[in-house]
Amino acid sequence: MTDHDLLRGLRGRLTTAALGLARVPLGVLGLLLIPVQLVAYPLILVTVGVPLLLLFTALTRKYLGVHRRWAGAVLGVEVPEPYRVPANRGPMTRVRTIATDPATWKELAFLPLNAVIGVLTGVLPLAFWINGAYGLVVPVLWALGADHLEYSGVDASTPGSAVLAPLLAVVYLVAAWWGTPRLRRWHARFTRWFLAPSATEALTHRVRELADSRADTVDAQAAELRRIERDLHDGAQARLVALGMSLGMAEELLARDPEAARDLLSEARQSSSQALSELRDLVRGIHPPVLADRGLDGALRALALANPLPVEVDVVLTGRPEAPVESAAYFAVAETLTNAAKHSGASSAWIRVRHENGRLAMMIGDNGRGGARATDGGGLRGIERRLAAFDGTLGIASPVGGPTIVTMELPCELSSVKTSSSSGTA
Repeated sequence: MTDHDLLRGLRGRLTTAALGLARVPLGVLGLLLIPVQLVAYPLILVTVGVPLLLLFTALTRKYLGVHRRWAGAVLGVEVPEPYRVPANRGPMTRVRTIATDPATWKELAFLPLNAVIGVLTGVLPLAFWINGAYGLVVPVLWALGADHLEYSGVDASTPGSAVLAPLLAVVYLVAAWWGTPRLRRWHARFTRWFLAPSATEALTHRVRELADSRADTVDAQAAELRRIERDLHDGAQARLVALGMSLGMAEELLARDPEAARDLLSEARQSSSQALSELRDLVRGIHPPVLADRGLDGALRALALANPLPVEVDVVLTGRPEAPVESAAYFAVAETLTNAAKHSGASSAWIRVRHENGRLAMMIGDNGRGGARATDGGGLRGIERRLAAFDGTLGIASPVGGPTIVTMELPCELSSVKTSSSSGTA
Protein backbone atom coordinates (compact mmCIF):
# COMPACT_ATOMS: atom_id res chain seq x y z
CA MET A 1 0.00 0.00 0.00
CA THR A 2 1.45 3.37 -1.02
CA ASP A 3 1.47 6.47 1.14
CA HIS A 4 -1.18 7.98 -1.10
CA ASP A 5 -3.48 4.98 -0.62
CA LEU A 6 -2.85 5.07 3.12
CA LEU A 7 -3.73 8.75 3.36
CA ARG A 8 -6.80 8.30 1.20
CA GLY A 9 -7.94 5.36 3.36
CA LEU A 10 -7.32 7.36 6.54
CA ARG A 11 -9.26 10.33 5.21
CA GLY A 12 -12.14 8.07 4.15
CA ARG A 13 -12.32 6.38 7.56
CA LEU A 14 -12.18 9.64 9.46
CA THR A 15 -14.97 10.99 7.27
CA THR A 16 -17.01 7.84 7.90
CA ALA A 17 -16.47 8.17 11.65
CA ALA A 18 -17.50 11.85 11.62
CA LEU A 19 -20.64 11.09 9.57
CA GLY A 20 -21.45 8.23 11.91
CA LEU A 21 -21.37 10.61 14.85
CA ALA A 22 -23.56 13.04 12.93
CA ARG A 23 -26.14 10.27 12.48
CA VAL A 24 -26.50 9.80 16.26
CA PRO A 25 -29.01 12.69 16.71
CA LEU A 26 -31.01 11.35 13.76
CA GLY A 27 -31.32 7.95 15.44
CA VAL A 28 -32.29 9.48 18.79
CA LEU A 29 -34.86 11.68 17.04
CA GLY A 30 -36.71 8.54 15.98
CA LEU A 31 -37.63 7.86 19.63
CA LEU A 32 -40.05 10.81 19.47
CA LEU A 33 -42.03 9.06 16.75
CA ILE A 34 -42.96 6.12 18.99
CA PRO A 35 -45.32 7.86 21.47
CA VAL A 36 -46.90 10.21 18.90
CA GLN A 37 -47.82 7.24 16.70
CA LEU A 38 -49.01 4.95 19.52
CA VAL A 39 -51.17 7.67 21.09
CA ALA A 40 -53.13 8.02 17.83
CA TYR A 41 -54.53 4.47 17.97
CA PRO A 42 -56.88 4.92 20.97
CA LEU A 43 -57.94 8.29 19.57
CA ILE A 44 -59.38 6.54 16.49
CA LEU A 45 -62.49 5.91 18.59
CA VAL A 46 -63.16 9.66 18.69
CA THR A 47 -62.40 10.21 14.99
CA VAL A 48 -59.57 12.69 15.56
CA GLY A 49 -57.18 9.74 15.72
CA VAL A 50 -57.72 8.89 12.06
CA PRO A 51 -56.00 11.97 10.56
CA LEU A 52 -53.43 11.93 13.38
CA LEU A 53 -52.50 8.30 12.69
CA LEU A 54 -52.27 8.91 8.95
CA LEU A 55 -50.10 11.99 9.54
CA PHE A 56 -47.76 10.38 12.10
CA THR A 57 -47.47 7.20 10.03
CA ALA A 58 -46.53 9.23 6.96
CA LEU A 59 -43.89 11.11 9.00
CA THR A 60 -42.51 7.86 10.41
CA ARG A 61 -42.28 6.25 6.99
CA LYS A 62 -40.56 9.28 5.52
CA TYR A 63 -38.08 9.20 8.40
CA LEU A 64 -37.46 5.48 7.86
CA GLY A 65 -37.14 6.09 4.14
CA VAL A 66 -34.02 8.13 4.92
CA HIS A 67 -32.57 5.10 6.72
CA ARG A 68 -33.48 2.80 3.82
CA ARG A 69 -31.70 5.02 1.33
CA TRP A 70 -28.66 5.28 3.59
CA ALA A 71 -28.48 1.50 4.10
CA GLY A 72 -28.92 0.94 0.37
CA ALA A 73 -26.11 3.37 -0.42
CA VAL A 74 -23.78 1.70 2.10
CA LEU A 75 -24.56 -1.86 0.96
CA GLY A 76 -24.86 -1.05 -2.74
CA VAL A 77 -28.36 -2.54 -2.99
CA GLU A 78 -31.87 -1.17 -3.04
CA VAL A 79 -33.85 -1.54 0.17
CA PRO A 80 -37.50 -1.71 -0.94
CA GLU A 81 -40.49 -0.68 1.14
CA PRO A 82 -42.55 -3.54 2.63
CA TYR A 83 -45.86 -1.70 3.08
CA ARG A 84 -49.20 -3.12 2.10
CA VAL A 85 -51.25 -1.15 -0.40
CA PRO A 86 -54.85 -0.45 0.74
CA ALA A 87 -57.65 -1.78 -1.42
CA ASN A 88 -58.99 1.78 -1.83
CA ARG A 89 -58.00 5.24 -0.72
CA GLY A 90 -60.64 5.73 1.97
CA PRO A 91 -59.25 6.90 5.33
CA MET A 92 -60.64 4.00 7.36
CA THR A 93 -59.34 1.46 4.86
CA ARG A 94 -55.90 3.07 5.06
CA VAL A 95 -56.01 3.04 8.87
CA ARG A 96 -57.01 -0.63 8.88
CA THR A 97 -54.22 -1.46 6.45
CA ILE A 98 -51.65 0.39 8.58
CA ALA A 99 -52.83 -1.24 11.82
CA THR A 100 -52.74 -4.78 10.38
CA ASP A 101 -49.50 -4.36 8.43
CA PRO A 102 -46.64 -6.27 10.15
CA ALA A 103 -44.21 -3.68 8.78
CA THR A 104 -45.83 -1.02 10.99
CA TRP A 105 -45.04 -2.85 14.22
CA LYS A 106 -41.67 -4.06 12.99
CA GLU A 107 -40.67 -0.46 12.34
CA LEU A 108 -41.85 0.65 15.79
CA ALA A 109 -39.55 -1.99 17.27
CA PHE A 110 -36.75 -0.74 15.02
CA LEU A 111 -36.85 2.82 16.32
CA PRO A 112 -35.52 2.23 19.88
CA LEU A 113 -33.07 -0.46 18.77
CA ASN A 114 -31.76 1.81 16.04
CA ALA A 115 -31.25 4.63 18.56
CA VAL A 116 -29.05 2.37 20.71
CA ILE A 117 -27.13 0.83 17.82
CA GLY A 118 -26.81 4.21 16.15
CA VAL A 119 -25.19 5.68 19.27
CA LEU A 120 -22.78 2.75 19.59
CA THR A 121 -21.76 2.66 15.93
CA GLY A 122 -21.54 6.45 15.82
CA VAL A 123 -19.56 7.06 19.01
CA LEU A 124 -17.20 4.05 19.16
CA PRO A 125 -15.22 4.66 15.93
CA LEU A 126 -14.58 8.32 16.73
CA ALA A 127 -13.71 7.44 20.35
CA PHE A 128 -11.12 4.92 19.09
CA TRP A 129 -9.59 7.51 16.76
CA ILE A 130 -9.45 10.19 19.47
CA ASN A 131 -7.97 7.80 22.07
CA GLY A 132 -5.42 6.56 19.57
CA ALA A 133 -4.34 10.07 18.60
CA TYR A 134 -4.19 11.20 22.23
CA GLY A 135 -2.10 8.18 23.21
CA LEU A 136 0.55 9.18 20.68
CA VAL A 137 0.69 12.66 22.22
CA VAL A 138 1.01 11.46 25.86
CA PRO A 139 4.83 10.89 25.70
CA VAL A 140 5.32 14.38 24.34
CA LEU A 141 3.20 15.90 27.08
CA TRP A 142 5.07 13.85 29.73
CA ALA A 143 8.43 15.00 28.33
CA LEU A 144 7.25 18.60 28.57
CA GLY A 145 6.54 18.08 32.25
CA ALA A 146 2.77 17.94 32.23
CA ASP A 147 1.26 16.82 35.54
CA HIS A 148 -1.74 14.64 36.26
CA LEU A 149 -1.86 12.97 32.86
CA GLU A 150 -4.48 10.27 32.48
CA TYR A 151 -4.94 7.93 29.56
CA SER A 152 -7.72 5.36 29.36
CA GLY A 153 -8.41 5.83 33.06
CA VAL A 154 -4.79 5.19 34.12
CA ASP A 155 -2.29 7.69 35.50
CA ALA A 156 0.14 8.40 32.65
CA SER A 157 2.40 10.75 34.59
CA THR A 158 4.98 8.05 35.34
CA PRO A 159 7.71 7.10 32.85
CA GLY A 160 6.45 3.52 32.52
CA SER A 161 2.88 4.55 31.79
CA ALA A 162 4.07 7.17 29.32
CA VAL A 163 5.93 4.48 27.42
CA LEU A 164 2.94 2.10 27.41
CA ALA A 165 0.58 4.82 26.20
CA PRO A 166 1.82 4.73 22.57
CA LEU A 167 1.45 0.93 22.50
CA LEU A 168 -2.13 1.20 23.71
CA ALA A 169 -2.68 4.00 21.22
CA VAL A 170 -1.61 1.69 18.37
CA VAL A 171 -4.19 -0.84 19.56
CA TYR A 172 -6.87 1.87 19.50
CA LEU A 173 -5.85 3.05 16.04
CA VAL A 174 -5.82 -0.49 14.63
CA ALA A 175 -9.27 -1.09 16.12
CA ALA A 176 -10.46 2.22 14.67
CA TRP A 177 -9.02 1.45 11.22
CA TRP A 178 -10.56 -2.03 11.18
CA GLY A 179 -13.85 -1.22 12.88
CA THR A 180 -14.92 2.09 11.34
CA PRO A 181 -16.16 0.71 7.97
CA ARG A 182 -17.36 -2.56 9.49
CA LEU A 183 -19.49 -0.93 12.17
CA ARG A 184 -21.14 1.19 9.50
CA ARG A 185 -21.88 -1.88 7.36
CA TRP A 186 -23.19 -3.82 10.38
CA HIS A 187 -25.51 -0.92 11.16
CA ALA A 188 -26.63 -0.85 7.51
CA ARG A 189 -27.26 -4.61 7.50
CA PHE A 190 -29.28 -4.29 10.71
CA THR A 191 -31.33 -1.49 9.09
CA ARG A 192 -31.96 -3.53 5.95
CA TRP A 193 -32.93 -6.61 7.97
CA PHE A 194 -35.54 -4.62 9.87
CA LEU A 195 -36.86 -2.28 7.18
CA ALA A 196 -36.74 -4.44 4.04
CA PRO A 197 -39.56 -6.92 3.38
CA SER A 198 -38.92 -10.49 4.47
CA ALA A 199 -38.88 -13.32 1.95
CA THR A 200 -42.50 -14.16 2.80
CA GLU A 201 -43.58 -10.52 2.52
CA ALA A 202 -41.72 -10.11 -0.77
CA LEU A 203 -43.39 -13.25 -2.13
CA THR A 204 -46.80 -12.06 -0.95
CA HIS A 205 -46.20 -8.66 -2.54
CA ARG A 206 -45.10 -10.32 -5.77
CA VAL A 207 -48.20 -12.52 -5.84
CA ARG A 208 -50.35 -9.43 -5.27
CA GLU A 209 -48.58 -7.62 -8.11
CA LEU A 210 -49.11 -10.56 -10.45
CA ALA A 211 -52.78 -10.80 -9.47
CA ASP A 212 -53.27 -7.09 -10.13
CA SER A 213 -51.37 -7.38 -13.40
CA ARG A 214 -53.49 -10.32 -14.48
CA ALA A 215 -56.68 -8.43 -13.60
CA ASP A 216 -55.47 -5.41 -15.60
CA THR A 217 -54.59 -7.67 -18.51
CA VAL A 218 -58.02 -9.31 -18.47
CA ASP A 219 -59.70 -5.89 -18.33
CA ALA A 220 -57.52 -4.59 -21.17
CA GLN A 221 -58.26 -7.64 -23.31
CA ALA A 222 -61.99 -7.31 -22.62
CA ALA A 223 -61.85 -3.63 -23.59
CA GLU A 224 -59.94 -4.51 -26.75
CA LEU A 225 -62.51 -7.14 -27.70
CA ARG A 226 -65.31 -4.62 -27.14
CA ARG A 227 -63.49 -2.14 -29.35
CA ILE A 228 -63.07 -4.71 -32.11
CA GLU A 229 -66.73 -5.72 -31.85
CA ARG A 230 -67.80 -2.07 -31.98
CA ASP A 231 -65.58 -1.31 -34.95
CA LEU A 232 -66.85 -4.36 -36.80
CA HIS A 233 -70.47 -3.58 -36.01
CA ASP A 234 -70.29 0.13 -36.86
CA GLY A 235 -67.91 -0.19 -39.79
CA ALA A 236 -67.26 -3.26 -41.90
CA GLN A 237 -70.40 -5.14 -40.83
CA ALA A 238 -72.70 -2.23 -41.68
CA ARG A 239 -71.05 -1.82 -45.07
CA LEU A 240 -71.30 -5.54 -45.83
CA VAL A 241 -75.02 -5.47 -44.97
CA ALA A 242 -75.48 -2.49 -47.27
CA LEU A 243 -73.46 -4.33 -49.93
CA GLY A 244 -75.79 -7.35 -49.71
CA MET A 245 -78.87 -5.15 -49.99
CA SER A 246 -77.43 -3.32 -53.02
CA LEU A 247 -76.64 -6.60 -54.77
CA GLY A 248 -80.15 -7.91 -54.05
CA MET A 249 -81.75 -4.79 -55.48
CA ALA A 250 -79.42 -4.89 -58.50
CA GLU A 251 -80.46 -8.48 -59.13
CA GLU A 252 -84.14 -7.48 -59.16
CA LEU A 253 -83.52 -4.50 -61.48
CA LEU A 254 -81.16 -6.26 -63.84
CA ALA A 255 -83.91 -7.42 -66.22
CA ARG A 256 -86.18 -4.36 -66.33
CA ASP A 257 -83.77 -1.46 -65.59
CA PRO A 258 -80.14 -2.26 -66.48
CA GLU A 259 -79.00 1.34 -65.89
CA ALA A 260 -80.30 1.41 -62.32
CA ALA A 261 -78.78 -2.02 -61.72
CA ARG A 262 -75.43 -0.74 -63.00
CA ASP A 263 -75.55 2.19 -60.57
CA LEU A 264 -76.32 -0.16 -57.68
CA LEU A 265 -73.44 -2.44 -58.68
CA SER A 266 -71.09 0.55 -58.80
CA GLU A 267 -72.27 1.59 -55.34
CA ALA A 268 -71.77 -1.98 -54.12
CA ARG A 269 -68.23 -2.00 -55.48
CA GLN A 270 -67.42 1.20 -53.58
CA SER A 271 -68.92 -0.24 -50.40
CA SER A 272 -66.82 -3.39 -50.75
CA SER A 273 -63.67 -1.29 -51.16
CA GLN A 274 -64.50 0.77 -48.09
CA ALA A 275 -65.31 -2.36 -46.07
CA LEU A 276 -61.99 -3.92 -47.11
CA SER A 277 -60.13 -0.75 -46.12
CA GLU A 278 -61.82 -0.69 -42.70
CA LEU A 279 -61.01 -4.37 -42.17
CA ARG A 280 -57.37 -3.66 -43.01
CA ASP A 281 -57.29 -0.78 -40.53
CA LEU A 282 -58.87 -3.03 -37.90
CA VAL A 283 -56.30 -5.78 -38.50
CA ARG A 284 -53.52 -3.21 -38.43
CA GLY A 285 -54.76 -2.10 -35.01
CA ILE A 286 -54.61 -5.69 -33.73
CA HIS A 287 -51.18 -6.57 -35.10
CA PRO A 288 -49.62 -4.36 -37.78
CA PRO A 289 -48.33 -6.34 -40.77
CA VAL A 290 -45.21 -4.17 -40.86
CA LEU A 291 -44.38 -5.38 -37.36
CA ALA A 292 -44.55 -9.01 -38.45
CA ASP A 293 -42.63 -8.36 -41.68
CA ARG A 294 -39.92 -5.91 -40.62
CA GLY A 295 -39.72 -6.28 -36.85
CA LEU A 296 -39.75 -3.60 -34.20
CA ASP A 297 -37.12 -1.46 -35.93
CA GLY A 298 -39.02 -1.19 -39.22
CA ALA A 299 -42.38 -0.85 -37.51
CA LEU A 300 -41.20 2.05 -35.34
CA ARG A 301 -39.68 3.75 -38.36
CA ALA A 302 -42.97 3.39 -40.25
CA LEU A 303 -44.80 4.68 -37.19
CA ALA A 304 -42.51 7.72 -37.08
CA LEU A 305 -43.15 8.45 -40.76
CA ALA A 306 -46.91 8.45 -40.16
CA ASN A 307 -46.66 10.77 -37.14
CA PRO A 308 -47.36 14.48 -37.74
CA LEU A 309 -44.23 15.38 -35.75
CA PRO A 310 -40.71 14.84 -37.10
CA VAL A 311 -39.47 11.86 -35.10
CA GLU A 312 -35.84 10.76 -34.81
CA VAL A 313 -35.54 6.97 -34.55
CA ASP A 314 -32.51 5.26 -33.00
CA VAL A 315 -32.91 1.49 -32.62
CA VAL A 316 -30.07 -0.92 -31.87
CA LEU A 317 -31.16 -4.54 -31.44
CA THR A 318 -29.23 -7.76 -31.99
CA GLY A 319 -32.36 -9.76 -32.72
CA ARG A 320 -36.13 -9.76 -32.32
CA PRO A 321 -38.07 -9.94 -29.07
CA GLU A 322 -40.83 -12.48 -28.66
CA ALA A 323 -43.96 -11.57 -30.65
CA PRO A 324 -46.16 -10.59 -27.65
CA VAL A 325 -43.41 -8.41 -26.18
CA GLU A 326 -42.68 -6.88 -29.56
CA SER A 327 -46.35 -6.06 -30.06
CA ALA A 328 -46.66 -4.55 -26.57
CA ALA A 329 -43.56 -2.42 -27.15
CA TYR A 330 -44.85 -1.21 -30.51
CA PHE A 331 -48.27 -0.16 -29.24
CA ALA A 332 -46.76 1.45 -26.14
CA VAL A 333 -44.52 3.62 -28.33
CA ALA A 334 -47.41 4.33 -30.70
CA GLU A 335 -49.65 5.52 -27.85
CA THR A 336 -46.86 7.69 -26.43
CA LEU A 337 -46.20 9.35 -29.79
CA THR A 338 -49.93 9.91 -30.28
CA ASN A 339 -50.12 11.64 -26.88
CA ALA A 340 -47.11 13.79 -27.77
CA ALA A 341 -48.65 14.85 -31.08
CA LYS A 342 -52.06 15.64 -29.52
CA HIS A 343 -51.27 17.20 -26.17
CA SER A 344 -47.63 18.25 -25.82
CA GLY A 345 -47.42 21.13 -28.30
CA ALA A 346 -44.01 19.73 -29.32
CA SER A 347 -42.24 20.47 -32.59
CA SER A 348 -40.18 17.26 -32.62
CA ALA A 349 -39.83 13.92 -30.87
CA TRP A 350 -37.38 11.03 -30.68
CA ILE A 351 -37.31 7.29 -30.01
CA ARG A 352 -34.38 5.32 -28.58
CA VAL A 353 -34.49 1.52 -28.20
CA ARG A 354 -31.80 -0.75 -26.75
CA HIS A 355 -31.60 -4.28 -25.34
CA GLU A 356 -29.33 -4.53 -22.31
CA ASN A 357 -29.06 -7.02 -19.44
CA GLY A 358 -32.06 -9.03 -20.56
CA ARG A 359 -34.38 -6.00 -20.78
CA LEU A 360 -35.79 -4.09 -23.71
CA ALA A 361 -35.33 -0.42 -22.84
CA MET A 362 -37.23 2.28 -24.73
CA MET A 363 -37.10 6.04 -24.34
CA ILE A 364 -39.52 8.40 -26.08
CA GLY A 365 -39.04 12.13 -25.71
CA ASP A 366 -40.44 15.38 -27.05
CA ASN A 367 -39.68 19.08 -26.63
CA GLY A 368 -43.23 20.03 -25.68
CA ARG A 369 -44.70 21.89 -22.71
CA GLY A 370 -44.37 18.97 -20.28
CA GLY A 371 -46.67 18.23 -17.37
CA ALA A 372 -47.54 14.70 -18.55
CA ARG A 373 -48.85 12.34 -15.86
CA ALA A 374 -50.29 8.84 -15.72
CA THR A 375 -53.87 9.58 -14.64
CA ASP A 376 -56.69 7.06 -14.32
CA GLY A 377 -58.35 6.56 -17.67
CA GLY A 378 -55.53 8.31 -19.53
CA GLY A 379 -53.33 6.97 -22.29
CA LEU A 380 -50.21 6.72 -20.14
CA ARG A 381 -52.08 4.68 -17.53
CA GLY A 382 -53.18 2.34 -20.32
CA ILE A 383 -49.55 1.99 -21.41
CA GLU A 384 -48.55 1.21 -17.84
CA ARG A 385 -51.18 -1.53 -17.65
CA ARG A 386 -50.12 -2.97 -21.00
CA LEU A 387 -46.48 -3.14 -19.89
CA ALA A 388 -47.38 -4.55 -16.47
CA ALA A 389 -48.83 -7.61 -18.18
CA PHE A 390 -45.25 -8.46 -19.18
CA ASP A 391 -43.71 -7.39 -15.86
CA GLY A 392 -42.60 -4.17 -17.50
CA THR A 393 -42.26 -0.70 -16.01
CA LEU A 394 -43.09 2.85 -17.08
CA GLY A 395 -41.30 6.00 -15.94
CA ILE A 396 -42.31 9.59 -16.73
CA ALA A 397 -40.10 12.66 -16.41
CA SER A 398 -42.15 15.64 -17.51
CA PRO A 399 -41.52 18.89 -15.63
CA VAL A 400 -43.74 21.83 -16.43
CA GLY A 401 -42.19 23.59 -19.39
CA GLY A 402 -40.77 20.37 -20.78
CA PRO A 403 -39.19 18.36 -22.10
CA THR A 404 -41.02 15.07 -21.58
CA ILE A 405 -39.14 11.76 -21.46
CA VAL A 406 -41.03 8.49 -21.10
CA THR A 407 -38.96 5.40 -20.28
CA MET A 408 -40.22 1.86 -20.65
CA GLU A 409 -38.57 -1.46 -19.81
CA LEU A 410 -39.69 -4.97 -20.66
CA PRO A 411 -37.85 -8.13 -19.59
CA CYS A 412 -37.25 -10.28 -22.66
CA GLU A 413 -34.69 -12.22 -24.63
CA LEU A 414 -33.93 -11.73 -28.31
CA SER A 415 -34.69 -14.62 -30.62
CA SER A 416 -31.77 -14.36 -33.06
CA VAL A 417 -28.28 -12.90 -33.45
CA LYS A 418 -29.10 -10.95 -36.57
CA THR A 419 -28.11 -7.32 -36.08
CA SER A 420 -30.71 -4.63 -36.65
CA SER A 421 -29.51 -1.11 -36.20
CA SER A 422 -30.84 2.19 -37.41
CA SER A 423 -30.54 5.83 -36.62
CA GLY A 424 -32.03 8.83 -38.34
CA THR A 425 -34.98 11.19 -38.60
CA ALA A 426 -38.25 9.99 -39.98
